[in-house]
Amino acid sequence: MTDTFRAIRLFKTDAGQETRFVELTDADLMDGDVTVRVQFSTVNYKDGLALTGRAPVVRVWPLTPGIDFAGVVERSQHPKIKVGDVVTANGWGLGETHHGGYAQRARVKGDWLVKLPASIAADQAMAIGTAGYTAMLAVMALERAGVTPALGDVIVTGASGGVGSVAIALLSHLGYRVIASSGRKSTEADYLTKLGAAEVIDRAELSGPGRPLGRERWAGGVDAVGSHTLANLLSQTRYGGAVAACGLAQGMDLPASVAPFILRGISLVGIDSVMCPAPRREAAWARLAQDLDPGKLAAMRVDAGLTDAPRLAGEILEGNVRGRLVLDVDR
Repeated sequence: MTDTFRAIRLFKTDAGQETRFVELTDADLMDGDVTVRVQFSTVNYKDGLALTGRAPVVRVWPLTPGIDFAGVVERSQHPKIKVGDVVTANGWGLGETHHGGYAQRARVKGDWLVKLPASIAADQAMAIGTAGYTAMLAVMALERAGVTPALGDVIVTGASGGVGSVAIALLSHLGYRVIASSGRKSTEADYLTKLGAAEVIDRAELSGPGRPLGRERWAGGVDAVGSHTLANLLSQTRYGGAVAACGLAQGMDLPASVAPFILRGISLVGIDSVMCPAPRREAAWARLAQDLDPGKLAAMRVDAGLTDAPRLAGEILEGNVRGRLVLDVDR
């Protein structure tokens, strides 16, 4: 191992938040029983918030951002993690209270790591990233709620984003007829159709105030948007259906009614990727290895370097990023 490694560090100054590219040593790492040679990370929506300072994601200063990473274990005192294992980490406070993935080295608790299935390489793991892993958790939640392809359409909001792209690919592979909701229908319809969407609608159909109950249109949905969009999804879900909620791009509020729950018996399932228990994480990654088409994953990824992260942070918040961003931390 080299004595120093490159990282992004966020500092809190009198003038506000400051982003710096720095050279660090192992002494700058936090506590943990496993050291990982980080190879790849990503830019998720939460990373965009952290890097721009638009939301109080970072709670310890100075901090290396990046809520996920993938790489090779260099040192381990954990009984289940061995030197040479290819691992990934998502959540657990990475990029919030613990140094994250925007560095060439990370020291974390071994309990936070998932050993990648043999069919998923480190760069593919970050093409999936927290967004894709969250999408898999959402699909699994719909399955547990009894939403099957035979019950009818499913809708995916924020369709061209990271969660949406992976959710469409997964659901279509599993036999669901997928409706994709996008704010860029005119430019993204072909992309979404190739991922597996059977129909693409404009997000304007769902983004405004709606009625307590609307026409029943789908058996379930994956929502990464929140606010009025989620309220409209709920009001238009068929009897006994379910919606998995995992994002807040439109807002944290939920201007909805109890009517869909008590008159149609639908379920609203919250998806948390940060503190998700290890067994469910491992099941999600096993399912991703099984159910995510590598060709579709390749079609949705955009490759960049660590130096591109600050620029990409603003773009992802503006909705100008399609699919998944893969950061090579050595670039």
